[in-house]
Amino acid sequence: MPDKRFGVWQTPKSAYEKNNNKGETMSKKRIALATLVTSLFFVTQVSGQGGNIITGDGFPNPNQVVTNEWGDLPSGRQWGSTAGIDIDPTDGHVVAYERCGAGGLGGPGINCDRNPVDPIFKFNRHTGEVIANFGGGIMVTPHGIHVDDEGNVWVADFAGNEAGTKGHQVHKFSPDGELLMSLGTAGQPGDGPNHLNQPNDVIVGPNGNIYVADGHSGQNMLNAQALEEGRQAGLTARIVKYAPDGTYIREWGQLGTEHGDFRTPHALEFDSLGRLWVADRGNHRLEIFDQDGNYLESRYSYGRISGIFITNDDMVSAIDSESGPLRHEAWRCGVRIGPLHEDRITGFIPGYQTESRYEQGTAGEGVAVDADGNVYAAEGPISRPTAGGGLTKYVRGM
Repeated sequence: MPDKRFGVWQTPKSAYEKNNNKGETMSKKRIALATLVTSLFFVTQVSGQGGNIITGDGFPNPNQVVTNEWGDLPSGRQWGSTAGIDIDPTDGHVVAYERCGAGGLGGPGINCDRNPVDPIFKFNRHTGEVIANFGGGIMVTPHGIHVDDEGNVWVADFAGNEAGTKGHQVHKFSPDGELLMSLGTAGQPGDGPNHLNQPNDVIVGPNGNIYVADGHSGQNMLNAQALEEGRQAGLTARIVKYAPDGTYIREWGQLGTEHGDFRTPHALEFDSLGRLWVADRGNHRLEIFDQDGNYLESRYSYGRISGIFITNDDMVSAIDSESGPLRHEAWRCGVRIGPLHEDRITGFIPGYQTESRYEQGTAGEGVAVDADGNVYAAEGPISRPTAGGGLTKYVRGM
């Protein structure tokens, strides 16, 4: 059984630190060489497209007006970090959460178990005023969020509490905040059909089936030995498919780098063709599958992706929140925009500039686009201190 400590953002040393110095050095050299070769390849490939996909230089920014600290919280509340945001398809308003005042992931300090205020918010997309607020006392660390076609709100509860009674689940709420369904076993991480282990995101497919991206640890595993040790420890990197009533159907994926395997499947989205897109953050790619898990194709132009949103006009917006000197060097954080059917970028919205990440900056983890083309970023643990609040709105230009 996996160690319950994994559920509060602790990856076991055996998974990525217990490597001899020689093997680790060689692995890092190979990774650095691969990064350099990939970077040179991409710079060459985009020379005729008007910009550099790594830095974003040369691409137009269609959303230059920035409103930070967007969204009005109730009196006495302050923004914790977040990682999830979506648009309610029934009315076009913004649905997000904040981690009950936690500046980071939660865990032993502040989280939604220790501070059981209502973490889920629905905001008027025009004014930022709160329309609805619910979900208190149910979760520990909300992560991914999705609003289905009926306005139901789905939230992945990433971490477990110390008592082992909450977390490692996905919850479905009615538009009014009533808890309708929970997937996984409360507080008990695992890799079987009745358990989840650090679920990152959830989405409802075109036919009502439910898909969960499960497993957060793989992004820090830098060689084959670490990945194998993670698999042996029962850590997950999979997509789990359920029927509309929550009955387990199938799953695919494990810790790895082959197509169909993942190093932290961080976000999910469906396109107009009914294909499932997975933001495979640790492998720096978007993986595309049919609804039964058969691999179709990939995208490599979007960076170290934390969140993804596909608009009705088949444009992909993917946000890179984590590229930095130690992870995905040279890539600049921000929102990359491109057409659904091609692996290329047509626009770039830069994130916030910081002294410690001056060349690469920092950006949110979740991304959503409203009917007017305004882009919203959900600021995660890395970007929230710079952003000042939990949500940033990038206003579409005329």
